[in-house]
Amino acid sequence: MSEQRVEAASSSPVDVIKRFYAAEGAYMAAGGAAGGASFAGMAEVLDPAVVLHQTPDLPWGGDYRGHAGYEAWARKMSEAFDQLAVEDTQMLTAGDTLVILCRLVTRSRKTGQTLDLPMAQVVRVRSGRITEFRPFYWNVPAYQAAV
Repeated sequence: MSEQRVEAASSSPVDVIKRFYAAEGAYMAAGGAAGGASFAGMAEVLDPAVVLHQTPDLPWGGDYRGHAGYEAWARKMSEAFDQLAVEDTQMLTAGDTLVILCRLVTRSRKTGQTLDLPMAQVVRVRSGRITEFRPFYWNVPAYQAAV
C-alpha cells in the first residue's frame, strides 16, 4: 500500500469529498480533457470500481463505471461546461454515506448561460475512496437547454 493510499484511507468521508471537489474544480478550470487537464487528481480519490449514476434525462446521463467511465463523464461535462463548481455544501453523514445539499454552478460552453441551481448528492465512501455517486439535479430542462 502506497503512502498516498494510507493517507487517503485515514480520511473521513467529508475530507474525501472535499478533496474530490477541489480536484474536479481544478480539472474544469484547466479546460477539462480538451484543455489538457489531468484526471489524476480525481482518480486519486475515486475507488477503481467507482460507479456514477446520472439521470438518463440529461445529455450526459447513464451509469459510468471505474476510472475510465468516470473520466468519460468528466470529458462530457467539460465539453458542455467551461465552469463547474459545487457551492454552499451542507453534508449529512451516516457512516460512510454522505448526503450533500449544495448549489451546482455551471456555465454552458454553447450558450454562455450560467446556471446556479440546487442539487443533492448521495455519495458512498469506503477505505478513503469514493465508491458511488448519485446526483439529483434541480430543473433538468434548464440543463438540457443550456447544452
